[in-house]
Amino acid sequence: MGKDTQVSIAIIGTGGVGRCFLQQCSQILPQYSNVSLVFLSRSNRSLRVPTWNHALSLDTWEKDLAASTEPALSPQELLTWFATTENELILVDNTSSPDIAAFYPKFLGDKITVVTPNKKAFSLDLDLWNKIVGNAYPSNPDGGFLYHEASVGAGLPIISTLKDLLETGDEVQKIEGVFSGTMSFLFNNFAPMEGKGGKWSDEVTKAKNAGYTEPDPRDDLNGVDVARKLVILARMVGLQIESTSAFPVQSLIPTQLESCSSGNEFIEKLPAFDDEMEKVKAKAEEKGKVVRFVGSIDVASKAVEVGLKEFDKGHAIAGLKGSDNIISFYTKRYGSNPLIVQGAGAGGEVTAMGVSADLIKAIKDVHGCKRLR
Repeated sequence: MGKDTQVSIAIIGTGGVGRCFLQQCSQILPQYSNVSLVFLSRSNRSLRVPTWNHALSLDTWEKDLAASTEPALSPQELLTWFATTENELILVDNTSSPDIAAFYPKFLGDKITVVTPNKKAFSLDLDLWNKIVGNAYPSNPDGGFLYHEASVGAGLPIISTLKDLLETGDEVQKIEGVFSGTMSFLFNNFAPMEGKGGKWSDEVTKAKNAGYTEPDPRDDLNGVDVARKLVILARMVGLQIESTSAFPVQSLIPTQLESCSSGNEFIEKLPAFDDEMEKVKAKAEEKGKVVRFVGSIDVASKAVEVGLKEFDKGHAIAGLKGSDNIISFYTKRYGSNPLIVQGAGAGGEVTAMGVSADLIKAIKDVHGCKRLR
């Protein structure tokens, strides 16, 4: 494809990560003379260019979208509109919608490149995973490119690191780490390397107030978010994991509080169960260890697991700070010293950075965009 190839970008999801991503796009897209934003959508409305040789403004997108009277397009309607151009197309899905994810195979099959942090797309149904991967390049030589770095590590290079290991012929034996910024923050404060740490309910409340948890902390404490990330990595190394229910996932939600009507009710009642978590912490301390919430994949035994685990204080996982994530890749080449990726694994800005980095790769891969500089 020649240097004058026109690349059109459509973005679904403009809140949270989407907003941060659009701010980063305002710095990225002006670097390319033949790349333009043509579509924006949120849950109840959308904004698109009147003709394919127009571009939406990255300076006034928020005001323009708010003023739009056009409803949000369904994935099928979006596909139909995409069919009216010969431009190269990149779809950026910043949502967690399984309905949009279900259309990824069709988008990819129509040579539309997909960039997304949507982990549900790659962790729910094994059949959908196979269709997505099967319709994407290189499995389908005529398919669109697929990028989902932020579906596992936010802005951390977890997906790309694993791909590099696999594509260069290394043998991945085990993957282990702290995959949740929320869980990292909680346990680094509840069971620190030095000092006593706070009460479990107090730390959960602090995490919620600081924005580290979902509005209902149970959505983090049930372990499912970590499990989804492990499903993605396990499938990448060749394990046919059906879903997050196919392996042990430890929930930190007391059984008696599972039926709470709201996150606030859960927070109010959680102190009554502090003693249970204190016992877990004390048991580790008696051995000179600390407890952390981790996920692990043992490739040879096909074992995947999410839950609490004790670590010696000299272990890299034990020494995490703040809300950092850490993922260790044990491989044949690296031997007993794993390849470690560590850093901030949560937050709108860093997640958007992961999406933005994927967008830059996508722009380059959809063939020779002409740089202005």
